[in-house]
Amino acid sequence: MDDRQKKHSIDRRTFLKGAGLLGVAAACPLGLALTGAAAAAPATGDDERFVREARFYEKLPYKKIRCKLCPRECVIDEMERGYCGVRENRNGTYYTLVYSRPCTYHADPIEKKPFFHVLPGSLAFSIATAGCNVNCKFCQNWEISQTRPEQVRSIYMPPKKVVVLARETKCRSIAYTYSEPVIFYEYMMDAAAAGRDSKILSVVVTGGYIHKEPLVELCKMVDAIKVDLKSYSESYYRDVVNGELKPVLDALVTMIDAGVWTEIVYLVVPTLNDGDDELAGLSRWIVSNLGPDVPVHFTRFHPQYLLKNLPPTPVETLERAKAIADAEGLRYVYVGNVPGHPAEHTFCPGCGRAVVERRGYRIYAVHIDDGTCKFCNGHIAGVWNSPF
Repeated sequence: MDDRQKKHSIDRRTFLKGAGLLGVAAACPLGLALTGAAAAAPATGDDERFVREARFYEKLPYKKIRCKLCPRECVIDEMERGYCGVRENRNGTYYTLVYSRPCTYHADPIEKKPFFHVLPGSLAFSIATAGCNVNCKFCQNWEISQTRPEQVRSIYMPPKKVVVLARETKCRSIAYTYSEPVIFYEYMMDAAAAGRDSKILSVVVTGGYIHKEPLVELCKMVDAIKVDLKSYSESYYRDVVNGELKPVLDALVTMIDAGVWTEIVYLVVPTLNDGDDELAGLSRWIVSNLGPDVPVHFTRFHPQYLLKNLPPTPVETLERAKAIADAEGLRYVYVGNVPGHPAEHTFCPGCGRAVVERRGYRIYAVHIDDGTCKFCNGHIAGVWNSPF
């Protein structure tokens, strides 16, 4: 244990139990719990520090509003909330209730997000609030994503404090993750701006269920986005995710057009989204619409939340998915949630040598110099150096 870890070595399980975050801890085994700060300033359900007027909505007659943040476009009566549970209509004005209100935060390896082509080996200061705008049956963080902010313990952490803690923990980026960052959009935008002022990157881990206008604004403020593309099937999105596929595909195109580094995770669920035709169609769509350099992580499913009747994904299925994507022309295809698998490494598309060697969240070697392979000088797409 290094000195930084010793400084925050209060019993982690004790804190998380008190904070109601044991489920998050289980999903974040290598996260550094900043327990000293977390005991301070607990939130109360009526605490106005967390309330800010929301962006991207329109006012309707009779004090109703229509949310324009995500494709749901919830129409909300006075004193009611949208689907996400964290935005409320008060007398015809729409408010976010989770501004500066994280319910969990950790210093994580950036590989855990996972970002494999962004500052490998660095730490990302990771925050989340309660709430989500979909309801995936396999959600690993459902204890916070499927709750309202009053139902979990939170703390007051304004954007500048996020930056201070990121710097104290030697994080080179701030990650908006664990639940769904779209629903704490205003907080994310201001934290990203504060991070940029302090030369700290911002990376987003999202389902990509967001309207184009707010996404374009977000892309101006952040440095990388990882999208959980749940399936290449509308029926899967309807039945398993309670969302829609097309808006997510449109969002991915918007990210690429905006020049934001983008990676994709595809959780391979046995019998539901692992067919050869679907995997081939997905891979062809990515190559045609996003380009062959977008990394795709085929990740192993483990039974969670409302989807416990299926077994974990066989490794052979993940390998088959990778082989299909490779054959369709994708250059960076990974097998996820299988520590020690050779498809965790990044290979140069030119010479075929391993240029980033990994095991789980640990980096063993990086053979990239300013975006080029040290062996053949071929280009390796990614964010290998901080733009600052």
